[in-house]
Amino acid sequence: MKIYNTLSGKLEEFKTLRDKEARIYTCGPTVYDYAHIGNFRTFCFEDIFRRYLKYKGYKVIQVMNLTDVDDKTIRRANEEGLSLREYTEKYAKAFFEDCETLNIEKVEYNPRATEHIEEMIELVKTLINKGFAYEKDGSVYFDISAFNEYGKLSKLDRREIKEGVSVDADEYEKDDVRDFVLWKAKKEGEPSWPSPWGEGRPGWHLECSVMAMKYLGETIDLHAGGEDLIFPHHENEIAQSEAATGKPFSNYWLHCKYLIVEGKKMSKSLGNFFTLRDLIKKGYNPRAIRYVLISSHYRKQLNFTLESVKAAEKAIEKVEGFYQAVSQTKNKADYDERIKELIEKYRKDFEEAMDDDLNVSGALGALFEFIGEVNKLYPDSNIPEANRDKVLQFLEKLNSVFAVFDFSTELPDDEILKLIEERNEARKNRNFKRADEIRDMLKEKGIILEDTKDGTRFKRIK
Repeated sequence: MKIYNTLSGKLEEFKTLRDKEARIYTCGPTVYDYAHIGNFRTFCFEDIFRRYLKYKGYKVIQVMNLTDVDDKTIRRANEEGLSLREYTEKYAKAFFEDCETLNIEKVEYNPRATEHIEEMIELVKTLINKGFAYEKDGSVYFDISAFNEYGKLSKLDRREIKEGVSVDADEYEKDDVRDFVLWKAKKEGEPSWPSPWGEGRPGWHLECSVMAMKYLGETIDLHAGGEDLIFPHHENEIAQSEAATGKPFSNYWLHCKYLIVEGKKMSKSLGNFFTLRDLIKKGYNPRAIRYVLISSHYRKQLNFTLESVKAAEKAIEKVEGFYQAVSQTKNKADYDERIKELIEKYRKDFEEAMDDDLNVSGALGALFEFIGEVNKLYPDSNIPEANRDKVLQFLEKLNSVFAVFDFSTELPDDEILKLIEERNEARKNRNFKRADEIRDMLKEKGIILEDTKDGTRFKRIK
């Protein structure tokens, strides 16, 4: 499996430190508001990567932090007159609900920054003792001129570094490189914790290094996030972690490109700024939203449009309809070796696409080609019963990675079965009015009927 490592700027074979165990850190949300669809593009991409590693037999240990203390969370909590914990708890809860809605798997650890203050203070003390950090007016700053490899991730020109000039803001531009803050001296109206340098709070960049190393060790396999985090956040994580330990912090860095909406940068003033909740309120299927978010290559800009969500709903319907039809086949013909060969071919195509820097669109293409080839052999997907289980298992296996299709096929209850029988009788007796009434009743219950030469089939719609 090859992935594009931002650190080297090359496609590289993914090799973990421990056999078949991947230790991954992904930057989670800053819980000051509802996450928007741009955030969820990154979270869905990271989920696909995690799921594909599991598909390949890896044990995955993933940490996704919650930033619950930084400039943004403090400002918003103060504006609403709430404690920091009270304010951030609301949005942390909303984030996990949204992840569940989008079929994003729960990760092994979701640490909060505020629960790791002691470890953060210890890391700052280590950096001061090793000559990589200095205290000034109750704050502590990382001396970037002392770390010779500063800029290796973001390909920074070291001549741009302003020696001895510090910055207190969490976010700043690449053309304004300064000593970044590790510990911020207390300000009025801000939460604070005791430290050797006086009351204060951690800087944003410090938080992720501490939580990554606490749960995953001093060197991790892979760190991922949105491309907007390359500088300064990930650059600063590398500097403080490697300065403290003398070891590589992460062997691979994966970054997801941002998205635009309807061809323009997402912005509230343009009316094209969407949270997941906004889209669901408008009636869009969350699985179709996930489909759109994963279907473009993660290193290409995604143009998210409402038309693309509607098209995704149709694509999902096609796959689910195929699954339902295959699950209900009554074809008594002999086992067809050609279907087995198609499964083998398209499994290989799926894996080749995913192994090529997580080419999800190619992997989805393999799935749709498989369905098309089966339907060429058996119109209406009426394959031999003898092939059914292997086809269903193949679809389920691929969906363990995509996580966009709903393959639940629970049988209707007795009432629905009786209605189907009654409709068949009505049609036999040419009572088409009653047959149509029953069909409409079943539709209301989420059951669509299909009349084929082998009898009536049903499929559930969500």
